[in-house]
Amino acid sequence: MPKKTVAEIALDNPASVRVFEELGIDYCCGGNVSLEQACAHAGVSFSDAHRKLVSLDAPAGDDRDWSRVGLNELTTHIVERHHAFVRREAPHIELLLAKVVARHGSGNPEYATIEETFRAVSSELMAHMLKEEKVLFPLIASLEAGAAGSVQAPIARMMAEHDDAATLLRQIRSLSHNFVPPDGACPTLRATLASLDGFERDLHLHVHLENNLLFPRALALTEGLRRAS
Repeated sequence: MPKKTVAEIALDNPASVRVFEELGIDYCCGGNVSLEQACAHAGVSFSDAHRKLVSLDAPAGDDRDWSRVGLNELTTHIVERHHAFVRREAPHIELLLAKVVARHGSGNPEYATIEETFRAVSSELMAHMLKEEKVLFPLIASLEAGAAGSVQAPIARMMAEHDDAATLLRQIRSLSHNFVPPDGACPTLRATLASLDGFERDLHLHVHLENNLLFPRALALTEGLRRAS
């Protein structure tokens, strides 16, 4: 484990993402570093992280090993689980944020910034998902079926957009004090912060499946087809 990157640990044991989320360790966009480096960056104890990872129960339920399925099945899961989640939750969170700003914005200007930033994330992700569904994922399916083609350029673009979305969500996390509601927070504010937290967690897993599993396999498939031609 010490020599593996955080992304490799997450791929080997999908249940490990629960530990990474708990400790605030980036396993998706920034997962290509060792566990020790990731712990140092997150400001958590390496020994504590290692202990939690070693003591994990066997993966079950939502912790399916997606490295063992075909690429078309994986992209279908991403669309049906994660793209659907974004499309369902983003408008709901926008409505909650509008209420929070209307009720509490005058004394808390950071709420308006959070609302503006989340709208930017939402808009970017909606366009991003369409590009994946209409261009990249069909191209990956055709490669898996044996057709010639290259995914290097669209994958590079998708990864850059993943980084942009992650950066904006980190800004929201910072502005909201790690999504912890202040004392006396109303139910709407508590629900908003909990929804933002859940949205970020889902995006972490979403990006992990693409950056660390789908994209490397698709690139390897492209290279294999090129060499065989």
